[in-house]
Amino acid sequence: MKKHMKEYGAVDKAMNGLIDELVKKSASVETQEIFREILTAAVKLGMESGDKGDLKVVNSTLKELRYSFKIFSPYRKNKKVIIFGSARSRETSPEYRMAEEFSGKITRKGFMVVTGGGPGVMEAGNKGAEPGKDFALNIRLPFEQEPNPYIDEKQRLISFKYFFTRKLIFIKETDATTLFPGGFGTNDEGFEALTLIQTGKSKPRPIILMEPQGSTYWTDWDRFVRKQLVGEGYVSKEDLNLYCIMHDVDQAVKYIEDFYKVYHSVRYVRGLTVIRLNHELSQKKLLQLNMEYKDILTSGEIRISPPVEEEVRNGEHLDLPRLVMKFNIRNFARLCAMIHEINR
Repeated sequence: MKKHMKEYGAVDKAMNGLIDELVKKSASVETQEIFREILTAAVKLGMESGDKGDLKVVNSTLKELRYSFKIFSPYRKNKKVIIFGSARSRETSPEYRMAEEFSGKITRKGFMVVTGGGPGVMEAGNKGAEPGKDFALNIRLPFEQEPNPYIDEKQRLISFKYFFTRKLIFIKETDATTLFPGGFGTNDEGFEALTLIQTGKSKPRPIILMEPQGSTYWTDWDRFVRKQLVGEGYVSKEDLNLYCIMHDVDQAVKYIEDFYKVYHSVRYVRGLTVIRLNHELSQKKLLQLNMEYKDILTSGEIRISPPVEEEVRNGEHLDLPRLVMKFNIRNFARLCAMIHEINR
């Protein structure tokens, strides 16, 4: 910790001493180092910034994140699915009915759902969910976005001032994304989810574009992506594997279930990519993976491994089997394809 204090400290020894006292009284031994950086950053901000508006942004952001972590932390072991879609969809619309049906079926499979908390498709998501299995992340707007009446547990309703903190929690606290037809916000959330996975800023997840029977909403969107984004070379053809279009609720539920059938989670540590599994792979499957996905390795091979040192130190899923490999940290669409192959 002394080394870390020299790397990132306040202006003088007296201030560092006060920060150290707060750290000792406020943080666990495991979190003291990072908590000290948080306090140091706050102190530096106070000393360097005379702009009250800047401080208000930081203050609101930190408060929203702290409260969100508090609400979600008891449910971290539960897989969660986002339901995005238009706030303007009527109760009689095909996407509303589809979202309600999907929410009911996915929560009966043990998942929880997270919606934007508003009307329309978001309301359908909360309405269809099994009791006690839904969250709502509302955004405070001057119009349109009042919390819907189907949020059973008010403590799982979080209201945000800023879109960016709300979007961070959407991705951080969930494991799959479903998008129903919607407006700018729905497309924004969809493109951001794709971008985060494509660039490795978010861990692999299923992204499903839910299209009601008779609709061409996502089919037309997909045509644009293929013609303009892929056709003009703005994204690679492999990136199309980051999402899929589905017209059937049962098919979508199975797709999400299957994504976590064998694959559990991924961890990047010291140049290695660790893929945790719910059960061991056969040697035949391992050989197949090495043949089909050697192009995404910088060297070596995909191999079975015990937990790495950092996982042991942090007690991270030590009972699970895992694969390790030297992934190139670039072809994330191929990594997602490999996860699908692991699950097959």
